[in-house]
Amino acid sequence: MKKQEAKELIYKFLEKQTLGDKFADTFLELIFDKNHFYTTEDLLWWLDNKRKSCKLEVNEVNVSNLCDWNVAPSGNIQHHSGDFYSIVGVSVKNADREVPSWDQPMIKQKEMGVLGIITTVYDDTRYYILHAKEEPGNIYKIQLSPTLQATYSNLNQVHKGKKTLFSDLFYDLESNKNVIYKKWLAEEGGRFYLKTNLNVLLDVSNFDLKTLPEDYKPFTLSQIKEFLRYDNLINPHIRSIIAHI
Repeated sequence: MKKQEAKELIYKFLEKQTLGDKFADTFLELIFDKNHFYTTEDLLWWLDNKRKSCKLEVNEVNVSNLCDWNVAPSGNIQHHSGDFYSIVGVSVKNADREVPSWDQPMIKQKEMGVLGIITTVYDDTRYYILHAKEEPGNIYKIQLSPTLQATYSNLNQVHKGKKTLFSDLFYDLESNKNVIYKKWLAEEGGRFYLKTNLNVLLDVSNFDLKTLPEDYKPFTLSQIKEFLRYDNLINPHIRSIIAHI
């Protein structure tokens, strides 16, 4: 049975055509789409090899020894630029929780972030571009992340480092007709104070998958679902973007 024939059969079991199109396409992605570039075993080997060859070193140090970070007179930990984020204290009262009140530190971010996955169709198969991203708090240092995962401080290069790859594609999202999904979603509320991120799924036609840098690979939706079966491979931001699919 061909993909279009299966789609037409699925429509017969769905009452509304608009919903039928969404659910049928997602179902067919999981059943029919096959990665023309990498098998799931190839991608697992690639990520494992990236982790083994990672040179990132992370060591716990005293806050007083951090470069460009300081403890302000208020007691908050902050970056000298005033950007990125700070560690603040909050006092909670009248909570309907295990205890009615408590004090705790929280991460307060001056700005929000953009979490975006680029998707494209090649040879009748939809691909999602994921990034093997180094982050100091990751188990095994590298996890799969969205194509773009950055705060506006990162995008504006406050760190004086490299420009975030593919960031140009995520400007002017309000007028971009190729945005499949765009929602502000809250960060984990027990650690982050009033923090949200813009979650985006962006369709980029004629994207040349063969030119991707080594840290990026094209996945099918079924391969992403398969990677979720393993511990600590997929970061939570990917899950929040694809959850609506």
